[in-house]
Amino acid sequence: MGVFVQSVQGILIIIGLIAVGYFLAKRGWFSDDATSLIAKIVTQVALPTYMIYTITHDFTASMLVKLLPDLAIPVLSMTILIGISYIMIKVLHIQKGKRGLFSSMFFNSNTVFVGLPVNMALFGTKSLPYVLVYYMANTTFFWTLGTYLIQVDGEKSATFSLKKTLGKVFSPPLLGFIIGLILVVLNINLPGFLMTDFQYLGNLTIPLSMIFIGISIAHAGLTNVSFHKDNLGILFGRFIMAPILMSILFIFIPGPALMKQVFIIQSAMPVMTNAPVVARLYGADSDYAAIMVTETTLLSLIVVPVLMMIIK
Repeated sequence: MGVFVQSVQGILIIIGLIAVGYFLAKRGWFSDDATSLIAKIVTQVALPTYMIYTITHDFTASMLVKLLPDLAIPVLSMTILIGISYIMIKVLHIQKGKRGLFSSMFFNSNTVFVGLPVNMALFGTKSLPYVLVYYMANTTFFWTLGTYLIQVDGEKSATFSLKKTLGKVFSPPLLGFIIGLILVVLNINLPGFLMTDFQYLGNLTIPLSMIFIGISIAHAGLTNVSFHKDNLGILFGRFIMAPILMSILFIFIPGPALMKQVFIIQSAMPVMTNAPVVARLYGADSDYAAIMVTETTLLSLIVVPVLMMIIK
């Protein structure tokens, strides 16, 4: 019962912050430009500084070096999920023009806007290294194969640009992570005033992320939530297949209990908030992507406590 209470309390923290964004958006506080600004502040300012401060403050070089082999687990999981997504496309007869988007949403998780604050609420700062490992694999998959699959669905011809892809993969959050690694490995200590600035800016990450999700849900509209086969296929992938597969992998690839718990929770996170943006950019079905972000985000508030009861 203690585990369940802890999980529910962690989720209630998240719900409270999401509710703030939702109700303020309903009152007309946020235009599209304001919403985009919040997303930029999180991804380009708050999260990179959060990475630098937390890594240099809480971790040693030996701790971080031990994490690198752990990348193999989320990479293997997402690779298998890609194969399963194509089976689901055949089984559910997903229409042409949605198949790439379906596959991308099936195997990619929202590891930052939802995954990071959820894991921090449930496990504390000790979960951060594993959150970052999963994030590295997830963001690489999304901005390479995931984005290409969405392009295939769109009206524009699908092309692969190495320059643009590297620019997306080496995003500000990942660069913040890399800078933090370098500082720790080289044993470089930044000035105290700068670390304090990074701490203050980094503390914006979780509340702004959750407010952004609340705004996104308000803009997508709860009345658009439905459970057609296309939607149910994504829900199956995000909340059933992904955590089950991750649990199976840990039978064959043993690891620390905390890593297992974090990876399972990360694998069962909602659809990436970038999916509708990329879909709109390339002429794919952005409305479908936006609805799935909303549905999976809302249902994750139920799924996470259940998962915590199972994996503890």
